Amino acid sequence: MSDQESSSTPAPDIAVLDLTPEAAKAELERLASEIAEHDRRYHQEDAPTISDADYDALRRRNSAIEARFPDLILADGPSAQVGAAPASGFGKITHRVPMLSLDNAFSDDDVRDFVGRVRRFLKFDPLMGALAVTAEPKIDGLSLSLRYEDGKLVYAATRGDGTTGENVTANAKTITDIPHTLAGSVLDVVEVRGEVYMAHKDFEALNARMVANGGKVFANPRNAAAGSLRQLKSEITASRPLRFFAYAWGEMSTLPKDTQDGMVAQLAAWGFQINPLMKRCETVEELLAVYHGIEENRAQLDYDIDGVVYKVDRLDLQERLGFVSRSPRWAIAHKFPAEQAWTVLNDIEIQVGRTGALTPVAKLEPITVGGVVVSNATLHNEDYIKGIGQDGEPIRGGKDLRKGDAVKIQRAGDVIPQIVDVDLDKRLDGAEPYEFPTRCPRCNSHAVREENEKTGRKDAVRRCTGGLICPAQATEKLKHFVSRNAFDIEGFGDKQVDAFYQDDLVMTAADIFTLAERDKQSLTKLRNREGWGAVSAKNLFEAIDARREIDLHRFIFALGIRHVGEGNAKLLARAYGSWANFYKAMTEASDHGSEAWAELNDIDGIGHIVADALVEFFAENHNREQLDALLQEVTPTDAEKIDASGSPVAGKTVVFTGSLERMTRDEAKAMAERFGAKVSGSVSKKTDLVVAGPGAGSKLKKASELEIEVISEDDWFDLVDVT
Repeated sequence: MSDQESSSTPAPDIAVLDLTPEAAKAELERLASEIAEHDRRYHQEDAPTISDADYDALRRRNSAIEARFPDLILADGPSAQVGAAPASGFGKITHRVPMLSLDNAFSDDDVRDFVGRVRRFLKFDPLMGALAVTAEPKIDGLSLSLRYEDGKLVYAATRGDGTTGENVTANAKTITDIPHTLAGSVLDVVEVRGEVYMAHKDFEALNARMVANGGKVFANPRNAAAGSLRQLKSEITASRPLRFFAYAWGEMSTLPKDTQDGMVAQLAAWGFQINPLMKRCETVEELLAVYHGIEENRAQLDYDIDGVVYKVDRLDLQERLGFVSRSPRWAIAHKFPAEQAWTVLNDIEIQVGRTGALTPVAKLEPITVGGVVVSNATLHNEDYIKGIGQDGEPIRGGKDLRKGDAVKIQRAGDVIPQIVDVDLDKRLDGAEPYEFPTRCPRCNSHAVREENEKTGRKDAVRRCTGGLICPAQATEKLKHFVSRNAFDIEGFGDKQVDAFYQDDLVMTAADIFTLAERDKQSLTKLRNREGWGAVSAKNLFEAIDARREIDLHRFIFALGIRHVGEGNAKLLARAYGSWANFYKAMTEASDHGSEAWAELNDIDGIGHIVADALVEFFAENHNREQLDALLQEVTPTDAEKIDASGSPVAGKTVVFTGSLERMTRDEAKAMAERFGAKVSGSVSKKTDLVVAGPGAGSKLKKASELEIEVISEDDWFDLVDVT
């Protein structure tokens, strides 16, 4: 799900079992950065260029390292992004409880590992009895949240980016499966979540009507459901045969049941459709039996599914398990195998990303795979084309890729295409091995593979050295700047960036905010350009002005600093609070012996790779000059301060050390964050509290030297009032 811009490789050639703690820390930081960049491409730009299988492989490696080195787990995990930012045509609604996505399992062993992880996290001994888990089909539709107050539907919102969604209330009210008033006795606040979908027979009938009326047909039921729910005119949505399965909840004034199974039954009692295939299981074997039974009968269902979701049944255990940044620990999606087809590799094109990464993309003879027409596939990097994996191992049996090859395409995870095989018997006579360019196709600068100082291994990605003179990098940086999770300027997308850059109207981020003033003084008005008019020009200028104040974390993310994705930007904003504090700290951190450098590295989740990237960015004169110009036009607003009134540890920095006996280290961290505390991996004078278990060593000694309060694990439970 990326252009591979963040794929520097501190230790991917080393097996997890062979990693030293230092190498593991560097590898976790690399994975976090690369996955964050993949998420940005997928969720913000709808332009993924890595397969689901390779994306999930990154996450699996990350998880394996975390399992071996639990003390090194990053604060925000490998990703902080969920879904996609809300579309500009709708109002926005902030979810009271975030709508997160699920981690994936792809094999029976992955499911066994999931159940094992849950048991270890909870210290749930088999002698304690069965660990009940529910299993239900994973509907391939569009997630929707419905808020009821006193039993009445007050609004409906899409998932959006997990925090903010699209207000589609009028459209949701046209769906017959969604009650306007809940049945029976109701609570003050009920937030029901589920999936909007379209049945196969209804989808076929809709496409037939579209053809008869000369309209555009939908590629698959999921696209049809999403497109129908997002209609700006609710009467169009009303004419579409949408349906809704309820399976979860968000904010509730109280929980009427204490299990997942019981809560879903309650949703049915309130008048919602629930999936009849949902089962409660007590063993892994039962879970897998449900999965394979659903998989076997998948073709007979009248709706699309792409897997089975497992959820720990007891809600008190869900509470203890908590969440990582992007997903709950108590649930996982067991995905179905990918669909495959053969086609021809017509060409290989090179795309240049905002950090200069040269990413190859396969241009294919269009082929339908799983109901979707595929014409492009990810090729990752030059080694991948040669048949070499990220650890130096052969892939596709070591077969390279050449123009004209017959190739097998797989939609991994039923979404993103990749090439999984080559038929050498059909290779054209005279077909030459692909020569990866050593010069940038956009600016002709040298393109090099940097060498990692620690491992001595070359970076998997070749990068253009042209920097600001490279139009591809300049425009990609601007596209990132205005993207949805950055400045999110309505009406200022990729097309506008390319056009304005080509005409020398917008060359830097600051130019965006002086565009209106320069337009007043120009003889060539924007409103007179092709594709523009007085109204569209006015709307653009107003949209730009509306972003002259911006959240601090969005501003940091928008700068496009390498290795600083949205998750790390939020960590930095929370740690420093204001732009002035952040800028001062980054400048002072250029001295690696300084207190500022130590404090930067002490932020849980910000390791030395990210810290180095930050320091390097602020050390560049041209970056500071562009920042100064930008800050003449925009104001980053201070990060929201944590309300310390509701928790005795809110806003405090806590370090856990030693062997914890009542909770795992993961559970301790999750609990602290749930109560508003920051968790750090090392003790410094910024530390407020150290929770020490048996065997605490150097961290306990340092806490004593700095006269920091130290409490026991039992004291911690008393402090946060958890029994």
